[in-house]
Parts: sequence; C-alpha cells; structure tokens
Amino acid sequence: MIIYTVNQGDSLYSIARQFGVTVGELERYNEFADPSRLVVGQSVLIPVPGTIHTVESGDSLYSIAQRYSVPLERLISANPELVPPYTIFPGQIINIPDNPEGKRTISVNGYAYPNISNEVLEQTLPYLTYLSIFSYSVSADGTLKGIDDERLINAAKNHRTAPVMVVTNTEPGGGFRSEITNVVLNDTAIRDTLIDNMISTALAKGYTGIDVDFEYIYPEDRGSYNAFLTELADRLGENGLTLSTAIAPKLSATQAGTLYEAHDYAFHGSIVDYLIIMTYEWGYLYGPPMAVAPYSEVRKVISYAVTEIPSEKILMGMPNYGYDWTLPYVDGRPANILSINEAVRRAADVGAEIKFNSGSEAPFYEYTQNGIRHIVWFENALSIAARLQLVNDYNLGGVSYWTVNQFYAQNWRILENMFNIRKEL
Repeated sequence: MIIYTVNQGDSLYSIARQFGVTVGELERYNEFADPSRLVVGQSVLIPVPGTIHTVESGDSLYSIAQRYSVPLERLISANPELVPPYTIFPGQIINIPDNPEGKRTISVNGYAYPNISNEVLEQTLPYLTYLSIFSYSVSADGTLKGIDDERLINAAKNHRTAPVMVVTNTEPGGGFRSEITNVVLNDTAIRDTLIDNMISTALAKGYTGIDVDFEYIYPEDRGSYNAFLTELADRLGENGLTLSTAIAPKLSATQAGTLYEAHDYAFHGSIVDYLIIMTYEWGYLYGPPMAVAPYSEVRKVISYAVTEIPSEKILMGMPNYGYDWTLPYVDGRPANILSINEAVRRAADVGAEIKFNSGSEAPFYEYTQNGIRHIVWFENALSIAARLQLVNDYNLGGVSYWTVNQFYAQNWRILENMFNIRKEL
C-alpha cells in the first residue's frame, strides 16, 4: 500500500493510471465521501504492494529497515538505484517492500456510544479486539446508571470482539465529576456496593471485562483509587473478567494537575490487564487551535509510559475526529467537532487546500466563509500511519480509538496493512 497526496490537476483517473490500478479499485479501497471531488493535499491509498518513506535528516538504510521491520537486504533490493556505499539524503524517496511475515499481532480497542449505527458497527467490528461501550455512570451511593447496550454486545460477540463495560465518574449529559469519586473511593461500604454492582451488571449483560475511566480524581484520592483498583482486580479475576483503565497522557510521575496526579502509571501497569493512554485532546473543544494528537507530544508520553508500564499492556489512544475553530480564537468559545470524512468534504465545499504540518504530523487547512475565518485540524492517512508506527517503535500492545461511531475507511486499511489484529473470542 502506498499513501499518495493529491496534487493540483489530479483526478482518480490520472492517479489510477499512474499506479496501474483501476478507478474502481481506488474507490473501493478508500471509500471516499465524494470521489468526484478530490482536494489538493488529500490522502489517497493506493492498493499496490509496499509503501514509501521520505528520508529525514539522520536516517540511514539500517534505521529505515528497523523502523519498518524489513530485512536490510530486502530494502536494498526494492531500491535498485541505490549502490554501495548506499548513501541517502533528506527528501529522497525510498521504496519500502511489504513484509507480511514481520507483521505483529496487536490488540485494538474502540470506544463506542450506544447510538452507533448498525452499518458503522458492522463495518468496524472486524478490526476490533475490544468494543468498549460508553458508559455506565457511577452515583455517589455506589449504584450505576445504565445504558441501552444489548445491541452492541450481541454484535460484538458475533464478530469475535470482546464487549467491555465502561464505568465512568460522569453525570448523564455532563462531564467528569471529582466529587463523585471522592465519596465513592473513600467510603468502604459504598466502594463495596459499587464493585458488587459492576460485577453483577457485567455478568448479567455478558460483558467480558470492565474498563474504569475515572478522570479528574482529586490528587489526595490517589491512594484510595489504587486501593479500589486492587479490590476490583481481585474480584474481577475471581469472576473471569478483565480489568482495564483509561489514564491521562503524562510526561512524568510528578506531573501536576487534577487530570494527572491520581493516575499512578506504575501501579496501574502492575494491576490491570491492559490500559489505555488517552493520547489525544491537545487540540480540544474549548482550547486554542492545534492538532488533536501532535506526533511529537504523543511520542513524549509513550517514551515516558514505557519506563513505568510493561509496554505490551499499553494501548495508545488514537483520535477519530477533528475540530473546526473560528478565528481569531477566543478563549472559551467552542470549536465544532467533525468526523474525518466531514473535514475532507468541508475542504472540498470551501475550496481549501489541505496542508500537512511536519512538526505535529497532522493535516490542517484554513478557509473564510461569510467573512469569517476558520482553521480545521483533523486526521488523514499520513498522520495515522505516523502514529501507528509508534506501536512498533515502542513494542506496544496496541491502540484504542476514540470513538468508532464514525467510519473512516483509510484508517482501517492502514491498520490491517501494518498489523494483524488479535481476536479474544
């Protein structure tokens, strides 16, 4: 597979001719929102063997071979123009041959809201190890506020995907509440009630595990949270259920802030079956415009995480969305959330050219409509491939998508091209 970037004057027909494939193959492989309107800067996946790498400063053939898990001799054979001493230079294009025998098997989690459409659910489940259904909300008395999840549970099992019950400290229609976890975690009777309710619900519904997504826990409740997870892990194990947690993207053990301090990386890594690092939302709904998951920042988080957590337990967070901000940015004014397909359609509608930021490894574009300026940051094949490579670089257990309620075909094509996907059932 090759990732091609659309140039001025390109059409699906001209791209197909260039690579010796048919227009129909391109349409089926990419599932374009509107194949008649390509956008300059848009990513197109070409269903041919191999991929390409643009040489960066410091690269060598040896380091490139290691990065893509391809034997050095195969890499040299795929680039016959290279001759000893095999000197390469920044900007040079290197062909990377496919290496099916070198593909790792990873776990893939997808968070889903209960309102996901049947069509998107059926399209997505073949690519998932776990379907984490969001979410059961905890009340201060240890009871749970349920959701309509049976359709999703049954569909997941039909695709050998393990359904996971997500439990959060949220209020329905609201955000995460520190006060809820403060009460629940520090009252032994309420904590026991909550654990009983979590396990009985999971078993009755047919879940295979529980994902605890407690956020904005008071820093002073860190020890109580660890104690809760210890008790929960023991009880889940007795009932044949797995335990996972969602944790904030930290850069150090002492990182300050309510989002971070109660999430003890080393402890979670020792107690859970796997954990999800939420490596997204640098660019967020109420924040200033920037990439949702800048590559440089994600890499910093993962570099720290593997010093505290067994790498094979880590599922790296992957965003499946983008934002449209009004300019100039006004503090507190929300952006508009977009699916990736919507972001590309909007670029076509407004006649924008998609650009690629090499620092954050993410696409963006600007446009003006009705006299108002906008900037859109989102994801594309290039940004997805760059971050998925971190799974190999750090030997991670896999990835986790927030959310899978919208289907972006290119993401799943890239994922299955790079990895085999583990099935639990």
